[in-house]
Amino acid sequence: MSGASGGRRLRGLVRPYVVTGGRAHASRNTFDAVTVVIATREKVSGLSPEKKRLMELCRGGALSVAEIAAHLSLPMSVTKVLLSDLVDSGHIATHAAVSHTARPDMKLLKDVLDGLRARL
Repeated sequence: MSGASGGRRLRGLVRPYVVTGGRAHASRNTFDAVTVVIATREKVSGLSPEKKRLMELCRGGALSVAEIAAHLSLPMSVTKVLLSDLVDSGHIATHAAVSHTARPDMKLLKDVLDGLRARL
């Protein structure tokens, strides 16, 4: 493979392996694409560049695993390994996304909104 595109393809194959220290799976199997991630620590010294960037992203507010992977331009599997490491070290916390059944009733919300508007 020669040329710029060949080099990019090779880097793309090597980078995820290097980023995860050779690990293909997270130490915990609790992440899915919509798991919400929140930074819990400010300190990022000693973290890899990818983990530091992930922490910067999460400091701006809660993000889903899919959003983090997209911002970092990393595969979901690699992102999950990084997230798992950061959960283990206490740098981030995760929460399952709100299920459809746990969402508030739209009619109730509309009634509340109408009531608030009537008072104004």
